[in-house]
Amino acid sequence: MNGRSLSRWAVPALTMVIALGPGVAYAGGGDTVGGGDVGGQQQSKGKVKGNNLSVETKVQTTVNGAPQSSAKTGTLTPANSNWDPPACWYEPAYTPKQIETTVKAIRSIPIFGIGEVVGTVFDSYYKDGHPYKNYNLDKQGKGKFWAAAIAKGHEDDPAAKACDKPPFWVDDGEPPKEKLAVSPKILAEYAYGELPIPGTEVKLAPKGETKVNLPTWAWLDKAKFKKISVTASLPGTGLSATTTAEPVSLKIDPGTGDAQTFPASGVCPIEGGRIGEPYAKGKANQDPPCGVKYLRSSDNGSYKLKATVTWKVSWTSTTGEGDTLPDGEFGADQNVVVKEVQSVNR
Repeated sequence: MNGRSLSRWAVPALTMVIALGPGVAYAGGGDTVGGGDVGGQQQSKGKVKGNNLSVETKVQTTVNGAPQSSAKTGTLTPANSNWDPPACWYEPAYTPKQIETTVKAIRSIPIFGIGEVVGTVFDSYYKDGHPYKNYNLDKQGKGKFWAAAIAKGHEDDPAAKACDKPPFWVDDGEPPKEKLAVSPKILAEYAYGELPIPGTEVKLAPKGETKVNLPTWAWLDKAKFKKISVTASLPGTGLSATTTAEPVSLKIDPGTGDAQTFPASGVCPIEGGRIGEPYAKGKANQDPPCGVKYLRSSDNGSYKLKATVTWKVSWTSTTGEGDTLPDGEFGADQNVVVKEVQSVNR
């Protein structure tokens, strides 16, 4: 019985397990390379999801060398609409003893005998020689079963279905013959989605309200827009990759066709580590290096000015590999009230 055969036979039962007992997890889950015995502190949880037995990833991330906090303003949207960070991959997960314990835990699910049915399917695969015998216990300490790991927030992403293989054996020191096996590049792409991007609300002068045909200056705090690096690593494997994003430009969309942008393209480059230029007294009638001039009032409402920063992204790794990744964008809207210039006839 191959992996696809296992999936075909297991689908109805596994779907019922999830439907009848959502959130079921097994204490006999796997750990990463170098982890302890079953029940050890490095043990992760295994789950039956759809037609697969997966694990919670052990990938860890740091931001600029420090542990990543939960505070994150935004996430980059790839400028290349045909590319996204990976939704899933395979990583070292179960020792032979742990896969045995996991299958036994599946059998113990007390839901109308479904656990026994699913356990029998997995035993056929891992115990009865189709293709593994006795859970590979004779290879304890010589390799791991690699399992699918789903990126956080992508559990219901259709792209996560690409990792549909049941846990498969890989000898220590042997590269897995699977294109979605965790690698420095996959870690770098995962880190792309973890980059904590600061907000893009620009500072405007005049502030709050501007006038028709009056140049409005726009700029961003240069202290806020610096390079950001996220390192993703998988403990016990020696695999690590660092993805770095650097802001390169700011695009201004006035929110109306009745406006003129500075520069005319609406794209403000970063110069001297700064996006745009802060307004200073005496510059009211000058054209700003970055900004907008509204040609019509917003009446009793406001225009939604959108500021989008483009970030150049690249990666390096512990193996010496590295490359560029698609540019990323992150933007936000802010309201701008535009009034007519009032004049008084005497």
